[in-house]
Amino acid sequence: MACEYCSPCPTLRRPPLDALTVGALALAVTAVSSSAPLVAFAAAPALAIAFWRNVLSLTVLGPVSLTRRRAEFRSLTVGAGRREGVYCVLSGVALAAHFANWMPSAQLTSVAAATALGATQPVWQGLIARWQGRRLPAAVWAGIAVAVLGAALATGADFSVSGRAFTGDLLAVAGGMFAAIYTAFGERARASISTTTYTTICYGVCAAILLVVCLVGGVRLHGYDGATWLAILGLVAGAQLLGHSMFNYALHRVSATTVSVLILLEAPGAALIGWVWLGQLPRTLALPGLGLLLAGVAVVILGGARAGRRTEPVAVPADSAPLAD
Repeated sequence: MACEYCSPCPTLRRPPLDALTVGALALAVTAVSSSAPLVAFAAAPALAIAFWRNVLSLTVLGPVSLTRRRAEFRSLTVGAGRREGVYCVLSGVALAAHFANWMPSAQLTSVAAATALGATQPVWQGLIARWQGRRLPAAVWAGIAVAVLGAALATGADFSVSGRAFTGDLLAVAGGMFAAIYTAFGERARASISTTTYTTICYGVCAAILLVVCLVGGVRLHGYDGATWLAILGLVAGAQLLGHSMFNYALHRVSATTVSVLILLEAPGAALIGWVWLGQLPRTLALPGLGLLLAGVAVVILGGARAGRRTEPVAVPADSAPLAD
């Protein structure tokens, strides 16, 4: 299978970027940057926070999609549409695995190490693309390497050799890998179905799995103070609805590899919010690291765009608007 970076691939070729998609990506990066500070602020178990951010997002998206996208939901249960339905479900499973691995990792290892190792997502995304038969340009691989190195420096990752921290490090790497799988399945699903239908199924599956995990693990799901519930609502409105959903919307015009690299911009955004709100001063290497991160992101985007111009893009089904479709 080929992609927009190399030889023709009708199912994954995308039309050129438009202002709406660029705006959605900028909004998504800004929104997901609030995730880590809000999780750090909330006095609730990490898995419980992950469950509530998905189930509350579902209560917002569900009524809209079930009312306006009934025919699309039915199409996912018959004929060729079943394949896209399976992609949606698998994406939800991968998202649940991402939350179940990465969020606890921040409690076992340092937040910096968990962030840096979770930032390996673009590497996994590139390997997935290669496994699918896509030949990413050398410039894209170079940009991924520079961006990941910049994210590690910007977060000030301090890896420990203790057994507890090592377990956390492994969970963080697994979290980055499952985030890449989640994005890859989303890329395939979004080639033919709307954002709201995809996110409703994905978040619903993710919430159901996390509920089972919380119940089996005895994770407390209620009894939080008002400030914690406000933080959870902030995660729903920001990181989930305006973050994940906007990235999912952009997948019909931007490759999963590029989206995974753009997500790395969460690191400087989270650092800025943590500095202003929580008083967490950036480390000495933060500024050089951020510079490398931005340079890597630019190389990936420009390298992918240059390769993408070698093929004639064809339109794929898309939403007329990110959420109200």
